[in-house]
Amino acid sequence: MDDPSEAAAYHAMNHDRVNAIFVNDLRQAVGPGDWSGPILDLGAGNGLIPILLRETFSNNTVVALDAARSMLAIARNVAGAAQVRRLGWVQARAQRLPHSANAFPLVVSNSLIHHLPEPVLAFREAWRVLAPGGWAFFRDLFRPDNPAELGRLVDKHARDESPTARRLFAESLNAALTVEEVRQLVGVVGATGETVCASSDRHWTWCCRKPFAAMP
Repeated sequence: MDDPSEAAAYHAMNHDRVNAIFVNDLRQAVGPGDWSGPILDLGAGNGLIPILLRETFSNNTVVALDAARSMLAIARNVAGAAQVRRLGWVQARAQRLPHSANAFPLVVSNSLIHHLPEPVLAFREAWRVLAPGGWAFFRDLFRPDNPAELGRLVDKHARDESPTARRLFAESLNAALTVEEVRQLVGVVGATGETVCASSDRHWTWCCRKPFAAMP
């Protein structure tokens, strides 16, 4: 989403409730934790979730990564206006992360996967940079069964949004994976399909703890 007009349209949509639910569900899933390293947010978008992460995990730096220059520009402005500290910004693709293996105790992502042409690469990279014993917490849309259901979801969740925002939401739903497809992809990286579930009428969630290294 590097088109400035589309980035602005996305930012204009009200994601406050969805973002708050995401971070609250993350907190409930992984517990308070005693994270010894930074948190990585893949597809950080307009920066609102990284800000919530800093508020929730106040002892941790958050690394906010996005491939879109336009979205990162908005995110920096939002974080600057909110005077949020210990937030780092990285422009890079989730399919090729500029980080070393085992670098993060917590890797999160909200509404990124459906944008990617090869999502399995992002899952592999997230698993690579996730520290043993750390948590992956991903959430995204899943593809409806038919056009009628897609239209119903757009009417339900984007009724009061602009025509551009409604179009973007419909395109996102249509581009999304099914829950079963996500289960197959996480299986490629070594997680089990049971770690993926449908968590709303339009979202799947992958919540998985990476095993600790085997003892010699």
